[in-house]
Amino acid sequence: MRARNARRLAVLAVLVVLAAGADLLAGRSLDAVTVLDVLGGGGDPTARHVVLRLRLPRLLVALGAGAALGVAGLVLQSALRNPLAGPEVTGVTPGAVLGAVTATGLGFAGWESPAAVCAAATAGGFTGAGLLWLLAGRQRSDPAGTAVYGVLVSAVLGGLTAMVLLVAPGELGSVVQWLVGSTEGRVWAHWHLLWPWALCWGVAAWLLAAPLTLLRLGEEPAAAAGLATGRARALALLCAVALTAGAVASVGALGFVGLLVPHLAVAVFGADLRHALPGAALLGAVVVCGADALAQHLSRWLAAGLDADRLTLPVGALTTCLGAVLLLVVVRRTPDRTF
Repeated sequence: MRARNARRLAVLAVLVVLAAGADLLAGRSLDAVTVLDVLGGGGDPTARHVVLRLRLPRLLVALGAGAALGVAGLVLQSALRNPLAGPEVTGVTPGAVLGAVTATGLGFAGWESPAAVCAAATAGGFTGAGLLWLLAGRQRSDPAGTAVYGVLVSAVLGGLTAMVLLVAPGELGSVVQWLVGSTEGRVWAHWHLLWPWALCWGVAAWLLAAPLTLLRLGEEPAAAAGLATGRARALALLCAVALTAGAVASVGALGFVGLLVPHLAVAVFGADLRHALPGAALLGAVVVCGADALAQHLSRWLAAGLDADRLTLPVGALTTCLGAVLLLVVVRRTPDRTF
């Protein structure tokens, strides 16, 4: 089993490299030959700026955000024992979006930098999770009840985000990336903020792999095995919230990534999270990076067809559309199961 999972992880690593290459070569301003020339140390200053200062950090942020969302989703689903639990419906993503939109849309002094916006989004993500924790109360161990409260919290936070946009309607264009999810305009500052945060909490989640695997079996079997279920669940949710907030703070709300990638990871690697968590990280990176490359190609084709040079398709719109179809498949396959 370990050897087979190791081979599957190696295959996913190759897919990550391929998706990264496709994302790096995608775009309108430079062709593949020029990009390869820059990577080999050549190219004129303009080409080097586009590849090394714009495309490369965008690629790395897409990989990091996808990995963080994949791990966060699997941790959430395991801790709550609910296959339909995800950052999008537990208040974390809406809270992070509210924080980013508030900082960006209202134009607070000193909140223009990537670090400040990321800090606001992270604070919003923890606020959303905290509201869910308070509302759930004693029903925190009930997957169905927690999911219902998560939907309510997400709806309230979404309404607050809409109110912020009504107060500052002229800023809609600058905050749409947080609402839909986009890697457009990601620079090295975003990557330098994302990777240490994602690495730290990703390692923490992996250290919780054994307790999370027990939690997936149920409350009573986990307690019988000597696990302090309440403490383990709280630590797991902390990791999931931190990973989601960091990803949303970097790229906005990428729909369905944290909800559906865990299903793929468990299907490929099984229920042992020591293997499934690294698999979820690689799968999330492949999905977001591949979707970003596809979104850029679609943007180029649509711009040519509609004669609109500035048309850009956000990667979040693509993941949401594809994820909605896959979600229907998941719901139809598990209509009567809690987990």
